[in-house]
Amino acid sequence: MTTAFAADAGWVALPAPAKLNLFLHITGRRPDGYHCLQTVFRLLDWGDTVFLRPREDGRIVRIGAVDGVAVEQDLTVRAARLLQQASGCRHGVEIGLHKRIPMGGGFGGGSSDAATVLVALDRLWGTRLGEDALATLGLQLGADVPVFVRGRNAWAEGVGEQLTPIDLPPAWYVLVHPGVHAATAALFQAPDLTRDASPVTIMDFQSGSVRGNAFEPVLRRREPAVEAVFAVLARVGTPRLTGSGSGCFVEFATREAAEAALAALPAGLSAWLARGVQRSPLQQALEMLSAGMGPSCPGWCPDAGLHAG
Repeated sequence: MTTAFAADAGWVALPAPAKLNLFLHITGRRPDGYHCLQTVFRLLDWGDTVFLRPREDGRIVRIGAVDGVAVEQDLTVRAARLLQQASGCRHGVEIGLHKRIPMGGGFGGGSSDAATVLVALDRLWGTRLGEDALATLGLQLGADVPVFVRGRNAWAEGVGEQLTPIDLPPAWYVLVHPGVHAATAALFQAPDLTRDASPVTIMDFQSGSVRGNAFEPVLRRREPAVEAVFAVLARVGTPRLTGSGSGCFVEFATREAAEAALAALPAGLSAWLARGVQRSPLQQALEMLSAGMGPSCPGWCPDAGLHAG
């Protein structure tokens, strides 16, 4: 654990896992301007680590800086304040973050960080609002937050908040970040974005007939770095885009196949390996914490993953 957030100083370390969108279609636009989506969220065994240390004076304090994110805009800070307001809790907390998930990559970093704060403080503060209430709160922070609160792979519709748990086969992924921060709001306004895809079903997805991401052609035309990564990944598999970010991935059935693909990529590429999981590492860590098995996140070793170059 980072020495600045040592357990013997009262810090609790918890996972904030990344996600992939295994496909993403836009099927329409609502009167309020939001888009109707269909997607499948896949949780990973890799991501950020959130550090929490409860305090009794009601203050929400961020420890350390997050590049380009002011305290008032930080989703972890906003999540803690939202839980305070919703529950009437008078406790406070100090929040630290070990950031690994690149911003603007579509891997869900900010949303996952916020969800970890909501779920963990619901226990640490004793507010006990429960999963449904926390997911509703999380939606105020972002459309992806509820899936991280619930901690299960899901078929998603609406703006991404209508979730149906889905079983996914074991898989490993080579992830690549092209170094481009994709601006979600700008992409949703892009004139060449396809907004009228025909709705599909879970059975369509499970049959393997549903692929693609509505943002992929837009980003590949606008960002040469994304197009270049797709060209490189096409040598080892079928590249895909995740979310509305610039992050790319290729899926493999086994770790060995994923490792071989990662090793074949050019040196210097920001690429790494992650495993798809059925259940969020956050849920497992909180269960072990509740059982008195330590204040950190057992088995959460994302820095030990393989990287290209």
